[in-house]
Amino acid sequence: MDWNTVFTSITEWALNTGIKILIAILILIVSFIIINFLAKRIRRKVEKSGKLDTTIGRVLVNAGKILAKCLVVICLVGYLGINTSALSALVASAGVCIGLAVNGALGNIAGGILLLVTRPFKVDDFVEIAGHLGTVEDIRLCNTKLRTLDNRVVYIPNGTASTSSVTNYSEKDLRRVDIEFSISYDSDVEKAKSIIAQVASANEKVLADPEPFVRVLSYDASAVKLVSRSWVNSADYWDVFFYLTETVRKSFDENGIKIPFNQVDVHIKNDGGEA
Repeated sequence: MDWNTVFTSITEWALNTGIKILIAILILIVSFIIINFLAKRIRRKVEKSGKLDTTIGRVLVNAGKILAKCLVVICLVGYLGINTSALSALVASAGVCIGLAVNGALGNIAGGILLLVTRPFKVDDFVEIAGHLGTVEDIRLCNTKLRTLDNRVVYIPNGTASTSSVTNYSEKDLRRVDIEFSISYDSDVEKAKSIIAQVASANEKVLADPEPFVRVLSYDASAVKLVSRSWVNSADYWDVFFYLTETVRKSFDENGIKIPFNQVDVHIKNDGGEA
C-alpha cells in the first residue's frame, strides 16, 4: 500500500469535500439559530399587535419556521453536490414508509387544521376536552397544550380533540351557578329559600338580571332538596360557587335550618305482630 497516495487522497478530500461539509454544518447551525430567533420575535410582535388571532398567529409562525428550515436543508444538499434525482427517489420511497408509520401523526395534523377551521376553542379559553379540564396554552401542529387547574400540563392529540366532545366555558360571557341544598322535613322551606336568595343577592358578583332563582327541586327520602341558580360573569364562576356553598351553610346554622343525614325507618315483625 502506498501511504503517500492514501495521505494525498485524504488531504484532497479534506480540502474539498471535508471543508464543504464543515461549512454546510456551520451554515445549518447558524441558520437554525437565526430562524428560531426571528420566529420568536415575529410571534411576540404578532401577539402584541392584536391584529391577528393568537392561535392562528402561532400556527403560522411555527409552520413558517419549519418551512424555512426545510429550505435551508435543501440548499445545503445542493451545495454539497449530492445527486438530487437519486435523493428524490430516496425521499419518495422513505415518504411511503414514513406515511405508513406516522399514520396517526398525519391524522393529528389533519385534526389540527380542522380545529383552526372550525374554531371550537382558542388560546386562553377554559375548556374540557376528552375528560381533561384546563386552559388552552397552545394549539400546535399535532397536539393541543392544556394547563389544568392544579397546574399540570396535558398534551391532547389534535385527532382526539377534533373528534371528541369539547366544552368551552369561556366562549360565553355569562354562566349560571347551579347548587343544590338539602334541608330536613322539620325545617321551614320558605325560610330556607329566603336565606339562599338573600345570600346570593348579597354577593356583588351575582347578577341582578337575571334574578337569582331558588325553588324546591324534589322531595327525597330523608330531605327536601332546594336548587339555587345564579347568573355570573364567566370569570367569577368559582368564586360565587364556593361563596354560596360556604355562606348558605353558615346561614342555615344561624337560623336553625337543619341539614339532615340519610335516615332509614326499620320495622321489626315478630310472631305476635308488628313491633
